Amino acid sequence: MPLVTTKEMFAKAYSGGYAVGAFNVNNMEIVQGITEAAAELNAPLILQVSKGARAYANHTYLIKLVEAAVIETGLPIALHLDHGNSFELCKSCIDGGFTSVMIDASSKPFEENIALTRQVVEYAHDHGVVVEAELGTLAGIEDEVNVSAEDSSYTRPEDVQEFVERTGCDSLAIAIGTSHGAYKFKPGTDPKLRLDILEEVQKRLPGFPIVLHGSSSVPQEFVKMINENGGNMPGAIGIPEEQLRMAAKMAVCKINIDSDLRLAMTATIRKYFNDHPDHFDPRQYLAPARTAIKEMVKHKIVDVLGCDGKA
Repeated sequence: MPLVTTKEMFAKAYSGGYAVGAFNVNNMEIVQGITEAAAELNAPLILQVSKGARAYANHTYLIKLVEAAVIETGLPIALHLDHGNSFELCKSCIDGGFTSVMIDASSKPFEENIALTRQVVEYAHDHGVVVEAELGTLAGIEDEVNVSAEDSSYTRPEDVQEFVERTGCDSLAIAIGTSHGAYKFKPGTDPKLRLDILEEVQKRLPGFPIVLHGSSSVPQEFVKMINENGGNMPGAIGIPEEQLRMAAKMAVCKINIDSDLRLAMTATIRKYFNDHPDHFDPRQYLAPARTAIKEMVKHKIVDVLGCDGKA
């Protein structure tokens, strides 16, 4: 089976009341952990690459790793550019074999966002590739994204229909209370998704797939493991997973997950070296890190996304 677009995935997810996981990848072990979990649960899958990951791992290596995952699992897998910030970057990924790209012009004025998104959509659609856009701005730091809380803004439902109609985008990331990165909300706070905004968007665009970025939950067991093994990570919490599951039963068809995978991998490697300070074979510490990612992804597929058995 070749790489697929997200078009059929999202249509099935919308009607089925679940979301597809979009997991960020940077190296072989992360790809393996994610895809092994999805294969065991027969779940559809989006593997996404940020601008930073593409610079780190090299476009060709990443493409071949994802193609190997398709061969090994037989799953429908889409390869997606996460937070593309220019037409040139999106074009390069489209020309290079990606089946989905995101153009993130959410920091620009409304008309500029529409113009740039439309430019990417026209090129992508001519090449059989789908496009995700963004309206509204999430706070947080992750790779190329760095937005202060003061500069973040909720998506305005009244803008959504015009934006989608004028750009022709295939899915839309909106801001309803999630946040990029691991440093989200302080313990003791009560983070909540603005499901009222999501509901209003769904009324204005029935059947249209919505995307949530910044949806990692900051698992405390891994934060604790990092701090117990030489780290100094401040406490933070994410959006409760039951709220994400509620969003997936509505119009949200794609949920992005990255920081939880990084925490699982880093915590496991830190503990391994603390327990085995004389070991130096990368296979010895990357194997348990890969397993930790696999277990994390299985939990997300079953308990948050609800897409197990939907491939």
